[in-house]
Amino acid sequence: MSIYNFSAVRMNGQPVSLKEYEGKVVLIFNGASQCGFTYQYKDLQALHDEYKEQGLVLLGFPCNQFDNQEPGENDKIEAFCTMNYGVTFPMFQKIRVRDEEAHPLFEYLASKLPFEGFNEEHFVAKILLQLLHEKHPHYLHGDSIKWNFTKFLIDKNGNPVKRFESTSEANEMRSDIERLLQS
Repeated sequence: MSIYNFSAVRMNGQPVSLKEYEGKVVLIFNGASQCGFTYQYKDLQALHDEYKEQGLVLLGFPCNQFDNQEPGENDKIEAFCTMNYGVTFPMFQKIRVRDEEAHPLFEYLASKLPFEGFNEEHFVAKILLQLLHEKHPHYLHGDSIKWNFTKFLIDKNGNPVKRFESTSEANEMRSDIERLLQS
């Protein structure tokens, strides 16, 4: 099994098989426009711009499961990402990434790459950890998606190879991306 066994719906309503990205290095993430990590859209777009000609593609999946940080409709989400961060990589319609009704792709990714903890030195980590402990302690158990901007790096064969949590910045992924692009 690989990500090629899954499909998702693009912002324009068109269903897409992830087999469309076969042979590419893919970075899949769940995002939100009202999150402490929303600024990562800018850095993710920069990664896309830098490596797209070499075969990297980013796939963004808006999600409203984490403290209602993505309340808008799909058209408003797309406009927000484009106007504020210049997003040009493929964006998909809003989904759930954990618990009931989670998109099967994210269930698969979380099952393949376990949660290894947050970077507690990250400038947003203290706030995030306090919020999780106080309001959502059950999120901290198991390997499910913990928060917005959880990122999964996929090799050219569609296999998940590395998970980066919300507290991982785009620059921290460069060496792994470059290694996969060269393989």
